[in-house]
Amino acid sequence: MVARPHVAIVVDRMSVDDLAAVQEIERESFTTPWPPHAYRAELETNRMAHYIVARHGDRIVGFAGVWLMVDEAHITTFAVRKTWRRQGVGERLLIALLALAEARGARETTLEVRPSNHPARRLYEKYGFAPVGVRPRYYSDDNEDALIMTTDRLDGRQMRDRLAGLRAAVAKRPDIELGADGLPIEPAARAGRAGEAGAAGGEEAQEAEGRHAAAPDVLRPSNVRRSS
Repeated sequence: MVARPHVAIVVDRMSVDDLAAVQEIERESFTTPWPPHAYRAELETNRMAHYIVARHGDRIVGFAGVWLMVDEAHITTFAVRKTWRRQGVGERLLIALLALAEARGARETTLEVRPSNHPARRLYEKYGFAPVGVRPRYYSDDNEDALIMTTDRLDGRQMRDRLAGLRAAVAKRPDIELGADGLPIEPAARAGRAGEAGAAGGEEAQEAEGRHAAAPDVLRPSNVRRSS
């Protein structure tokens, strides 16, 4: 397969014009998707709500949202298009949410996650989230508990240094490589090609695959309820 040029992911604010694409990702990611009017209301009437999208050119490949409530930022939703998962899109969105929270004066950021979602939990721990409580039988599909995770103070020295280092590491990653079909090449395929090129290259590609696999590609962590 002949690869197309690498492409960059740009994180931007969500607009009403983005809602059709957001709903596509919503429907393929969640068994009980939020209705279209919920996102429109969030964008147009909810001053606490802030939503972002990840773009590849004019195509939206992921989105995320956060509520800023006084000095707390609460991540409300998070999803990446299926064909773009395991590419580090989720991590870029998480970095952007934390930067937004800090810029708006939030003291900390919280979210809920399934205890069984170990890859997401590892990523959140990497970004300074720690367990602080449990919401019993939180998830309606299987009654699994929700693990509440919260960061240290966003304006603290330790958190600032952590985020600065992680942002720098993400900025150094190569852009996502597309195949001839216009879709991202799977990390395993990239690792295989790198391995054929040489042992050193294969090790580097496998390390990148491990980082990207930890991204929270689908997350509905919030205790915020949407009416249908």
